[in-house]
Amino acid sequence: MSLRDFLTKQLIDVIQWTEPEDGILAWRYPMQDMEIQNGAQLTVRESQMAAFVNEGAIADVFGPGLYTLATRNLPLLTDLNNWDKGFESPFKSDVYFFSTRLQIDQRWGTATPITIRDKEFGALRLRGYGIYSYRISDPRAFYTNLSGTRETYYVCDLEGQLRNTIVARMTDIFAPSEIAFLDMAANQAVLAQKIAEQLRPVFRGLGLELDQFIVENISLPDELQKVLDQRIGMNMVGDLGRYTQFETAQALPIAAANSGGAAGIGVGLGAGAAMAQSMMNAIKSPTTAAASPPAVDTGFCIACGLEIPKHARFCGECGKPQQ
Repeated sequence: MSLRDFLTKQLIDVIQWTEPEDGILAWRYPMQDMEIQNGAQLTVRESQMAAFVNEGAIADVFGPGLYTLATRNLPLLTDLNNWDKGFESPFKSDVYFFSTRLQIDQRWGTATPITIRDKEFGALRLRGYGIYSYRISDPRAFYTNLSGTRETYYVCDLEGQLRNTIVARMTDIFAPSEIAFLDMAANQAVLAQKIAEQLRPVFRGLGLELDQFIVENISLPDELQKVLDQRIGMNMVGDLGRYTQFETAQALPIAAANSGGAAGIGVGLGAGAAMAQSMMNAIKSPTTAAASPPAVDTGFCIACGLEIPKHARFCGECGKPQQ
């Protein structure tokens, strides 16, 4: 190294990071034309972790605290560089900071409905959405599997991957589920717990800890919801004949109140016709027919002409015999 190159390099004696904004998961300390001197101070704040990376290999990881950099607290970096008696000053290494703050209000949802087999309705297509929160728990796994050598890694860079993973696990949970669709609203907390149990090992493999998972809503697509509403309405109606009579009776006062106009007359006629039809149907019902007396054959009196039973021997009006 020439004297000029040595003088142009800056020696770092304090390494620290203050998060400038929300949504940053990992950040690389700028090391271009800079080297770390022996005895430099490393400050790792609460809700942070720091890692030294030597030639692409992650070495020592530090939690919150103030550290004086020496071979005793950089054992892995010392081994990688074969510093048997202490490292020379200055030395080159990449330093990454990781935010371990809780990333809250992360939203998930089904981009398209997922198909399940419901024990009551058969095949159904469901939609769902909710929120979850997580934090970085293992910088080594996070660096190796996700952030790598990027200068800055954001929450939005990870959002799509996590959302698709959640939806895939939802399908795995719903497929063998014994909970009927109509009971899912009352069991959303149970469903959320089952989904979270499936997700935690996946998050852990990425260096993350799933803190909370919430199912806010499980619903049907609009066209299926309309069909379900119609079915529920028919179940609430029950006896369709009585429901029609009730609706007719409700319409009569409305028609009477609007009898002054042509529209009122039309409503009144319609309601009257509906009531008449309902009454005729009631008269023609099997129960009423069974209670009516049987028909009697009739004839006429030979003397006064009054209608009398056909086989009567005397007229009930004039008393004349009919033989």
